[in-house]
Parts: sequence; C-alpha cells; structure tokens
Amino acid sequence: MEWIRLIGIMIVIVGFAMKLDSILIVLLAMIATALVGGLGIGGLLETLGSSFVANRSMAIFILIMLVTGTLERNGLVQAAGSLISRVKGATPGKVIGIYGVMRGFFAAFNVSFGGVAGFVRPIIIPMSIGAVESKGAEMHPEHLEQVKGMASGMENVAWFFCQVLFVGGAGAILVQSTLADLGYDVELLALAQKAIPVGIFAIIVGIVYYNWRDRRLMKRYYSNLKDKKGDA
Repeated sequence: MEWIRLIGIMIVIVGFAMKLDSILIVLLAMIATALVGGLGIGGLLETLGSSFVANRSMAIFILIMLVTGTLERNGLVQAAGSLISRVKGATPGKVIGIYGVMRGFFAAFNVSFGGVAGFVRPIIIPMSIGAVESKGAEMHPEHLEQVKGMASGMENVAWFFCQVLFVGGAGAILVQSTLADLGYDVELLALAQKAIPVGIFAIIVGIVYYNWRDRRLMKRYYSNLKDKKGDA
C-alpha cells in the first residue's frame, strides 16, 4: 500500500486535467498526502511552519512580488514616469547610474529591493521612459530594449560587487570559505574592507559605460529632436 502515498501526485494530475483552481488542487494534494502518509494535521502544520521559517527569505521575496504587483495595479508605473519627467536633464543613463549608486549602498547593508522583477521593471524602466518623453519624444522600441538590458546589468554589477561588503552576508561567507579551501584564512571584516574600493570602482565603471552607451543611443534615435522643438 506504499503507492497510496502518491495520491497527491494523482490529485495534481487530475485537477490540472480538469482545469480546476490551482491553489485548491495544491491544498488538496498537500492535505491528502499528509493524511495517508501518517503525518496528520498537526504534523502538517508543524512542517509548514518550520519550512516557512527555514525559507523565510523566499517568503519575503514572494511578499515583495505581491506588494509590487498591487502597487502596479494602482498606478505605480505611471507615478514613476511622471516623477522623473519633472526632472530637468534626466536621461535613461542617469536614471540607471543613480540606481546603481543606491543599489550598491543598500547592498552593503544586505537590503534588497526585489531585483530586476521587483524594482527595475516597475520603477527604473518607467522612469527611463519618462526621461525620454520629457524631451518631447516617444521612446524607440529598440532603445527601450537596450535600456532594459543596461538597467538589469547595473542591478547585477551593484549587487554582485557590493553584497560582500555586508559582514556575515551569504556572498562574504562564500568568498571566505572559498579562500579557506585555497589555504587563505581571511576574516570577514578584513574581507569587507578590501572589497570597498572594488565595489566603488565597479559601480563607477558601470555608470560611465552605461551613460556613454545611452548617449550614443539617444543620438541615434532622437538626433532630430532639437530641430523639431526648434521648428515648433
């Protein structure tokens, strides 16, 4: 009768085949598996609680995604674009550069904003579009794709090089353990001190490169913008 413990899989297969509610299917499969497996309701709740505590970082990520989605439905994207359109001289490159500085600073304290999905897409991209529209132009689709790539690149650079500044963070511990395997005994505080100039240099290089790249794209797609405004 060991096969009865696979009833959860059967419930999932049948439920999705009948196109029932996905959350209801998962709950039924979970409860059925717990009961036939001898875990019981009490054991199921205990397992859920311990799993939530052990994977709370993932739970926080899911919470951020839910909050971001709710704010987007209530005008977050439009508000971000409208805000940056009021800033004189704003460009997608400058928006991305400022984000890199902010991202690196908070990464040093192990504070996350949700990464590309939780912050870049709903905040940085609309701000970049608003920066272009404030100059009287509609953002070119190819320019938009390039800006998405640059913003994601800055997110990765800032997080990768600055997360090791947080003493005791996962990145710092990974570097320390790797060096230990190679025969180098390094304290986390000393590692963070050595990583500060590296993180600052990486962000500066990212800002310079992405601003240079964005200026070239602005000239390519909106080179006649001044002439149009002058004619108007």
